[in-house]
Amino acid sequence: MSVLKIKKGTSKHSAYDLKDPNADVVESHTLACVVDNEAGVLARVIGLFSGRGYNIDSLTVAEVNHENHRSRITIVTSGTPQVIEQIKAQLGRIVPVYRVHDLTVEGASVERELALFKVSGNGEKRVEALRLADIFRANVVDSTLNSFIFEMTGTSEKIDAFADLMRPLGLVETARTGVAALGRGAEK
Repeated sequence: MSVLKIKKGTSKHSAYDLKDPNADVVESHTLACVVDNEAGVLARVIGLFSGRGYNIDSLTVAEVNHENHRSRITIVTSGTPQVIEQIKAQLGRIVPVYRVHDLTVEGASVERELALFKVSGNGEKRVEALRLADIFRANVVDSTLNSFIFEMTGTSEKIDAFADLMRPLGLVETARTGVAALGRGAEK
């Protein structure tokens, strides 16, 4: 048996550090898929996620090319780098999928989300809600004597921050569109 030559107090690793240094971290990725705009395509894409137990954090779908009947599906999901690569490979194998872009990896991208907030309140809370909406550049799209509906466009983090501030002021209801994203720069 060899003698360990460890000087007192100079250990590189602590017994209290229980994290596996080789473990992969879970990352959030924004994937954009161009698909045929036909019945069942969205179900097939979503079936890939549900069948393998992957979570979808955000999902938006819209037709983007009327002549060729193509739609763009933007999915925000999370997983280890190996899981994300597996998701991209499996999406690429679905027949009506033309392109799969990982906007998180491909470079700079612009991501926005639209949200509507119904806030109920009177007096000082009403004034404070309007002041915060002005700071966050939220627009008032409906107003009654007892409530407002604010419209806001921004990153998911900005929308979350606004919702957190509106809760104590009387946030009643929220509706969100999900993330829409495009890569910056020239077409790839």
